[in-house]
Amino acid sequence: MSLTTGLPDAATGDQPGFAALWRNPRGIWGSLSAVSHKPLGGRFMITAGVFFLVGGVEALLMRVQLARPENRFLDAQTYNDLFTMHGTTMMFLFVVPFIEGLANYLLPVQLGARDQPFPRFNAFNYWCYLFGGILLYSSFAAAAVPDAGWFAYVPLSSDPYSPGPGMDFWLWGLALVELSGIGAAVEILVLTLRMRAPGMSLARMPLFGWAMMTASGLILLAFPPLLIATGMLEFDRLLGASFFVVDKGGSALLWQHLFWIFGHPEVYIMFLPAAGIVSQVVQVHARQRLIGYPFVVLAFVLTAVISLGLWVHHMYTTGLPPLTMSFFTAASMTIAIASGIQVLAWVATIWLGRPRFTVAMLFVVGFIVTFVAGGITGVMVASVPFDEQVHDTYFVVAHFHYVLIGGVVFPLLAALYHWLPKMTGRRLHHRAGVLAFALVFVGFHLTFFPMHLAGMWGMVRRVYTYDTDLGIGGVNLLSTVGAFLLATGVLVFVIDLAVAWRRGAPAGPDPWGGDGLEWSVPAPPPPENFARIPQVGGRYPGWQPAADADERTRAFDRAPGGFRATPTTSVLLAEPEATVHLPGPTRWPLVPALGLVATAAALVFQAYPIAVGALVVVAVGFAGWLRRNEAERSPERAGVQIGGLPVDVHGVRSVGWWGAMAAIAVLATAGGTILASYQFLQVTATGWPPALPQRPGAVLPAGLLAALVLAAGGALWLCTRAEIHRRTALVVLTVVAVAGVTAGGLTVGTYVAAPPVPSRHAYDSMVLLVLVFQAALVLVALLATGLACLRSARGGPPGRVRLLIQICAGYWSLTAVWWALAAGSLYTALVG
Repeated sequence: MSLTTGLPDAATGDQPGFAALWRNPRGIWGSLSAVSHKPLGGRFMITAGVFFLVGGVEALLMRVQLARPENRFLDAQTYNDLFTMHGTTMMFLFVVPFIEGLANYLLPVQLGARDQPFPRFNAFNYWCYLFGGILLYSSFAAAAVPDAGWFAYVPLSSDPYSPGPGMDFWLWGLALVELSGIGAAVEILVLTLRMRAPGMSLARMPLFGWAMMTASGLILLAFPPLLIATGMLEFDRLLGASFFVVDKGGSALLWQHLFWIFGHPEVYIMFLPAAGIVSQVVQVHARQRLIGYPFVVLAFVLTAVISLGLWVHHMYTTGLPPLTMSFFTAASMTIAIASGIQVLAWVATIWLGRPRFTVAMLFVVGFIVTFVAGGITGVMVASVPFDEQVHDTYFVVAHFHYVLIGGVVFPLLAALYHWLPKMTGRRLHHRAGVLAFALVFVGFHLTFFPMHLAGMWGMVRRVYTYDTDLGIGGVNLLSTVGAFLLATGVLVFVIDLAVAWRRGAPAGPDPWGGDGLEWSVPAPPPPENFARIPQVGGRYPGWQPAADADERTRAFDRAPGGFRATPTTSVLLAEPEATVHLPGPTRWPLVPALGLVATAAALVFQAYPIAVGALVVVAVGFAGWLRRNEAERSPERAGVQIGGLPVDVHGVRSVGWWGAMAAIAVLATAGGTILASYQFLQVTATGWPPALPQRPGAVLPAGLLAALVLAAGGALWLCTRAEIHRRTALVVLTVVAVAGVTAGGLTVGTYVAAPPVPSRHAYDSMVLLVLVFQAALVLVALLATGLACLRSARGGPPGRVRLLIQICAGYWSLTAVWWALAAGSLYTALVG
């Protein structure tokens, strides 16, 4: 059936209930149930901003300590605590969450959507981020502050050298924050691929959308290795495992590989959105379309791809073979070409345009100058001989901050001056902005340029004091003065923001003559973003005549009134394909996030009964969340269409399918990290596997593996049928479930038959990790199967049933493939 009865014309007003449907909950209690992208995006940015200020205070305290040689302002332990928390805060709690918050707020409006594809999951991501940061900083209250550095190199971060719960706070807090980052990346990736306005093809997507899409893809590939690495380190600390214990077959270099496999892409995960911001701000304030749009997009993609092969750039001094280092040197220098393309495009756009030197434009120019300088020193440290000379000196600290502060914070400040009038409806003050820019720009260069000299003159990084005889007291004093100038500039911005938020001049919907859809709506944007779904006819809809509305999306004009909805479009050309149901406010996402942080806190203090109880809270929270979701997808909605676009869809037309495939990609990356770690230890350790009286194994029987593959294939075949009979669906799902339960039982039986002893050897530790990951895959697949069975038994909408079966088949296919690879790896070790 089609939802056409009662739909209003554009001139007749709302369908009954439309405005109330999109209204955000009010009050403190109501705000806990908010799931809309704008409130959550604002919370991400405000929370990250608070962490930024805290991290800045920590940096100032360290600079006071280093202002003169042999200073006693801080002792060594306090300095190490501040050093660790400053780096962790800036790298994990500020930049990526702030960028994801900005994208959360801005991208749906830029792309012509009414919300993110999974609003409740979006809320869950925020709560995980907030609770992870609180857990990390609660280490101060527990007098157990992490002190092994933000990179947590082993063995310094292992139990013998970092006793107590300090590093456990770091590991569990970081895990929650990384989980949030992955979830936000899934949201952004599905949004940019499937929920753009009709007519906004990939070739017309705003550059900030392209930047966030590539960065989100990088997050799905780069964050899981860090999660696995932190899990392995916590196994070492909690269970006495041996992943990183050299005399038991482990390797300290394994941690460095896993950390920098995450760490170097992380630099570009931060830089790519910054480059997208600069591209958008430049063309608006230069009043000139960006020169070389296709080349900038290509540079984004090349940067993302090449960045995955750069991690050894940080490990030149670890004794790797020269051939290996030459490969990574070439890759490190090649990526500079992609950055150069973007810089040339920005400079050409300014040169050919009619630039207005607004505050946002000043920060963009400051970014270009600073980033080019940081890029030059980046090419220098990409050279192995030069890097070996300066690797552990303040030269690298200077380069690092030139790239990250100059390459990220300057664009973020430009973004705030550019888009805050849209978000708040009020302008910031121009004179205060110019003063803030001058202080930040001068303070930054006065802080970090002298560090190049200090490093070249012999100042080692990661030390809390230095000798007078080195003769570097003067440059360190300059750096400290610059740091306080920089902090003053940030303070001026914060005061300006606070004043403008309350008493700033009204900005109007389009104060800059903007190029995108976000400037076509009121300031601040209404809860639904667009009462009428826009039709895009070009790359710059703000500068081009409005396109005629698509007949299929006219039915969305101030409609529907019964549930939140927005159209989905095809990946390449953005042709309308379906309707996505957007769940409304609920507090259920808060419950599992509270359970997860309670579990983490209990494990920090090894209070295992409390951890079990908290896991029950997690299970109850997810169950209530799923029940609420399924209850809102009533069978009566089967066949409903809005303007001919069906709500009940499956396969590639469903945002749920894309979200599930992204989750499968994350699990596949995590599983691949485990197997790569196993192979690394097998190759680098001597006597692998060790001679053990009872060697554990985890080889899945071939017959059961074949059954899993056939069952998953049968489920996939079932999804291709034009009609799904309930009995057939239940039979196939039951077969899959029985095979999965058997596989889970075999996993447990493997452990019981020959329990690995993780403290004995790294081989045992790897086998235990393989078994745990196997069990996790089986559990996830069984939950998906159970949900599909439940929906099939209740006779849900056919498209919904088919979608759940497809997701179930995807998880079982991943389980079977990973098991085959894991079994092959272990078997190779056993016969080798």
